[in-house]
Amino acid sequence: MFIQLVAQHPEALGAILTRTPPWVGGLFAVLLALGLSQTRDRQVSQLRMAVMPLAMTGLSLWGTVSAFGKSPLFGYVVLVWLAGALLLGGLVAMTSAPAGTRHDAASRSFRVPGSWLPLALILGIFLTKYIVGVDLAMQPGLAHDSQYPLVVGALYGIFSGAFAGRAARLWRLALQPAAAPSSSPLLPT
Repeated sequence: MFIQLVAQHPEALGAILTRTPPWVGGLFAVLLALGLSQTRDRQVSQLRMAVMPLAMTGLSLWGTVSAFGKSPLFGYVVLVWLAGALLLGGLVAMTSAPAGTRHDAASRSFRVPGSWLPLALILGIFLTKYIVGVDLAMQPGLAHDSQYPLVVGALYGIFSGAFAGRAARLWRLALQPAAAPSSSPLLPT
């Protein structure tokens, strides 16, 4: 498999990269830029905040279907993907939004502090898709293995759940009623 091959024969990495289609490098550059943009404090519209987890979930599902869509284990892979996504998504959604996160109802946007986590998740999905592609090109039988598809499906689900949970935290913040002005105890009401 890819990781074992590169660990035992680092010179193989050059051959693997030269056989990688050029568009993969372009996709990597776009995803890297997107992830790096998440490391700075920023104002994010509600629409963009909703689109990001959907796009990353789409990449995750694409990776799952393209790798294991013809596998007899595909139904189980999807179930493991869904379990991972729901479990991690639910856990992350229950946590508080990062300090400094604010919702501005008037502009329908969020003020979000910078974080390296989105970059790590984006690269995690990309590298999983890339490594699985290389693994299946070298050993197509892995798609029918009893463990490999399930582990990869769970990993994709965990990435998707993390994105969905982070978005759910923000939506929870947006749905909170605005704080009413408090009356002073010194003034008669």
